[in-house]
Amino acid sequence: MGKFLIAGLGNIGSDYSGTRHNIGFDVLDAFAAGKGGRFSLERLAEMVEVKWHGQVFICIKPTTYMNESGRAVKYWMDKEKIALDHILVVLDDLALPLTKLRLRPGGSDAGHNGLRSIQGHLGTSDYPKLRFGIGNNFPKGRQADFVLGKWASGEVPVVEEKIRKSVEIIESFATIGIERTMSQYNNLEFEL
Repeated sequence: MGKFLIAGLGNIGSDYSGTRHNIGFDVLDAFAAGKGGRFSLERLAEMVEVKWHGQVFICIKPTTYMNESGRAVKYWMDKEKIALDHILVVLDDLALPLTKLRLRPGGSDAGHNGLRSIQGHLGTSDYPKLRFGIGNNFPKGRQADFVLGKWASGEVPVVEEKIRKSVEIIESFATIGIERTMSQYNNLEFEL
């Protein structure tokens, strides 16, 4: 039986709920709800432990705000004694179009403050990431408004479909491994 730490990135508080930057929280909510799990407030994160197909998932939504996500990830990784390759961080990605999801075993923070914090606390960028493309359809200088903004009504159906696929990816990652999961999902194109 394997144990996995699934960290969805976002910001706590109703102001951030449903924003592009909080998609990591939304994916974890869907994953846990589908397995009968309910989050409770724990140290540095909202946390739920769920079991599925012989695997244990420690799911966290850091309460540290995005820029300090690494504190929560490191704490729960150490507390639960979870190996680096059994961590999966779910986050929004401006560099990917809204039509894409991308799973990788490593990779740079690409300017994402949550990943920069995690890399700083773990001392490496070599941990699995599921990047949820949010596109970059914003005027120059308006990046913060865009990532902290709500989805446009025309985007909602593709976002909901990608959340469902993200849940499948988490399950697949834990059962058949990252390489096979990447080959199965990374080339999917979602219709807008």
